[in-house]
Amino acid sequence: MGKLTVLALRAVLVALFAGSVFVQTVMVPLLAGDLGEPDAELAAYQRTSVVVILVLGFLAVEVVLACVWQLVRMVGRGTVFSHGASRYVHVVTGAVVAAAVLLFALAAVLAPGEAVPPGMVLLICGAAVAALGVALVVVVLRMLLAQAVARDVEATQLRSELDEVI
Repeated sequence: MGKLTVLALRAVLVALFAGSVFVQTVMVPLLAGDLGEPDAELAAYQRTSVVVILVLGFLAVEVVLACVWQLVRMVGRGTVFSHGASRYVHVVTGAVVAAAVLLFALAAVLAPGEAVPPGMVLLICGAAVAALGVALVVVVLRMLLAQAVARDVEATQLRSELDEVI
């Protein structure tokens, strides 16, 4: 990967992380205030649940961004084909699955009552299924990374044997 590509990806990651922190610190409290109005149809436990789920969801996004940052750093150093990269990929997979579970939980919290239309709950469930699909893609990519690491180790061993022969 070229230096310009790595730099552009890092800029995007920083922008996404800053946006996520902004939403967590500014927008979620504003939403909590809007949900806290006495005439709102959501019950108190639903309001609290929605806010907690949103904060945890953005935390999962931030974990994914931090892991991708570390993987990009490894790409820049040329060390991405190592066992250390697998750790970050595992964390990404776990965070994406956690986000999917949080989306299902959000749908379950919003489903009762008439405050949220059923179509919106269905869209949230669809987003959760899409997140699980992303987690499966990450698992497949992790398997490809494991194969690449194995090939790299094998190539290093063959090189050292060839050096001994020569």
